[in-house]
Amino acid sequence: MKQASLSKDKIKAVAIRYGFLTLLAGLVLFFSLSAPGFATPFSAVFIFQSVAITGILALGVTATLVVDGFDLSIGSIATSSLMLSAYIMVVLEQNAVVAVIACLAMGAIVGLVNGVLIVYMRVPDLLATLGMMFLLIGLQRIPTEGRSIAQGMTLPGGETATGVFSKSFLALGRHKFDFFIENFIPFSVIIFVVIAVLIWLYFEFTRYGRVMYAIGSNERAAGLAGVPVHKYKIIAYMISGVLASVGGILLAARLGRGDIASGNNLLLDSVAAALIGFAVLGAAKPNAFGTAIGALFVGILLQGMTMMNAPYYTQDFVKGAVLVVALVFTFSLSNRR
Repeated sequence: MKQASLSKDKIKAVAIRYGFLTLLAGLVLFFSLSAPGFATPFSAVFIFQSVAITGILALGVTATLVVDGFDLSIGSIATSSLMLSAYIMVVLEQNAVVAVIACLAMGAIVGLVNGVLIVYMRVPDLLATLGMMFLLIGLQRIPTEGRSIAQGMTLPGGETATGVFSKSFLALGRHKFDFFIENFIPFSVIIFVVIAVLIWLYFEFTRYGRVMYAIGSNERAAGLAGVPVHKYKIIAYMISGVLASVGGILLAARLGRGDIASGNNLLLDSVAAALIGFAVLGAAKPNAFGTAIGALFVGILLQGMTMMNAPYYTQDFVKGAVLVVALVFTFSLSNRR
């Protein structure tokens, strides 16, 4: 009887640890067999490009989840970064360096404001970041009266914009490196991998990262131990804001225009990736590696459904169903161990 119980516990532990990775492998196999053209280099490049932007935003969400927070404003920060970079280059005729610095500064400032609202004004994180989301959605449309920004566009005053997207800026989202196959690895993917590794190292192997996990586990106990809780929570939201800006920069560089509606699904996809990360290797906590795998999962799922001609309106339903199943599976099993 005891051996049967031990065997059952062992199977459960293996299911918790490797169940989601098995699901991911099964998903790849299913789409490879069911969707013509899915298992091709072209499809892989498209998945990598979409995963890079979603994954970078999801890593920002992960930073706030670590301190037991949540950031609903990441999608609007990314879109604002996209519009700001386009406005600076096309309308103000500045170079790529100015545009990138301005976007990163904007993300840091928005993250700082979010953190101050949550920490010092004691506004619940969901409400503070939701309010910031609506504020940014409205603010980014004011300079162009709700229109997208493109080279040669007519400005609200009747003048024609004479600025252009610099080639160096566009390379951030469009350049691809050879890797066995010509033009196989987008530069944006390399940026995503570097950021993911840095975030992983920070949270898993530095004292500061472990302190932030401690705050997320028990904020009161961390405060009584002398940890500057307010400082670390604000830093988490600033990390989220900066990473959202990076995602917006890469999206602008990929599109070559400031498309006002291009970031509509960024929030849902990045949140799904960050939460799915809880199920990877049975972590049951926010973590950079799981978030990266979650972003890959979302990218594969959307690409596969698109190539199978699934109606666009079913995609959010399927993402939500997968997210619910993954989280229920992870937490229900882990709580019974």
